Amino acid sequence: MKKITILFLFLATLLSCSSNDISTSKDYQEKWQLTQMTGRMANSETTGSNMEWQEFYLLNANGTFTKSREKNKVVTQISGTYRLVNSSNGNILQFTYSSESEIIGSCSSLLKEEMYFQSENIFFSNWQQCDGPGLKYEKEY
Repeated sequence: MKKITILFLFLATLLSCSSNDISTSKDYQEKWQLTQMTGRMANSETTGSNMEWQEFYLLNANGTFTKSREKNKVVTQISGTYRLVNSSNGNILQFTYSSESEIIGSCSSLLKEEMYFQSENIFFSNWQQCDGPGLKYEKEY
């Protein structure tokens, strides 16, 4: 009986521990539309059709995504996988691409992007930290 109690306590403890990787949540399986761009100069914010390009991420339940950008009437798409990671700065959405593309905006690697959540419905690219534009995305309903 003592062994069963110890086993039960061990399993309960194991299941209650958290991990840095967060399982893909259905809350993120949506279309995330670029809604705002900012540059390095003051008052350089643009929104809507005034932005240099239109862009969105489509996140799927199986952990895959597609990124689509329209610039000068040319549409470019690329896909890969995503995962949610818990960091000291909050939840981060990490995108890993299957191939290189000019539409990947990243500071650290050509095949990865990281997004930081402002809220459950808004995330920002970290690209601005290394001289890229500030990009804000909002979940579409």
